Amino acid sequence: MKYFIDLSYKGTNYHGWQIQTNAPSVQETIEKALKTILRHEVTTLGSGRTDTGVHAMQQYMQFETENLLSNKTLISLNGVLPKDIVVNSLYYVAENASARFDALSRSYEYHINQQKSPFSEELSCFFPKKIDLELMNEAAAILLNHVDFQCFSKVKTTVEHFGCIITEAYFEQNDNKIVFHITANRFLRGMVRAIVGTLLNVGLQKTTIEQFEAIILSKDRRNAGMAAPPEGLYLSKVIYPDGFLRPIE
Repeated sequence: MKYFIDLSYKGTNYHGWQIQTNAPSVQETIEKALKTILRHEVTTLGSGRTDTGVHAMQQYMQFETENLLSNKTLISLNGVLPKDIVVNSLYYVAENASARFDALSRSYEYHINQQKSPFSEELSCFFPKKIDLELMNEAAAILLNHVDFQCFSKVKTTVEHFGCIITEAYFEQNDNKIVFHITANRFLRGMVRAIVGTLLNVGLQKTTIEQFEAIILSKDRRNAGMAAPPEGLYLSKVIYPDGFLRPIE
């Protein structure tokens, strides 16, 4: 049978989601835990990849097993996983279901802290400079008018195209904390951090609204801003079609 896991993790101690040859990854850690519980090798696929130091409030991964799983399996998995990875739910899915390709949308959050705090050092980006949030939101809204985001993609990538349909992109502020929200049908490698870095230049009034749109139209990563640090980025939500996920009992 095929199952999906809904999980959360703090990415600080991992070299990203995907299995690495010489460094710890979230995927490898979960596969080892599944092997311990299920007593057989397991191959997994995530709904998306996160880079080194990036976190996930919600990530999905698929795997297959002939074992009949229950909520006791969830408890057992959390018992063997390290404290920075948590399994939230287990689901049955159809045999042809894909955690990656069947996702309708993915959402990310980028957390900025404008006041230094020892409690958020690894969980947000410390950015004390004064920024114009109204200008940043005006620029962020322009993202919804475009579909080609090559300018925000890592240069070395194997994607066939740079098209993404962004359905929301905005900043909200609560005292000294700022959160950037963005949702799209897909994301390119490094895309969100490059967008945030470029929007911060808008907030610092180093880049105008017109220049921000010109950067998008240029399709050239060299014209965009530096990528924002990884510790502020979270994969926050993955959406599948209604009825796609069937909770286990």
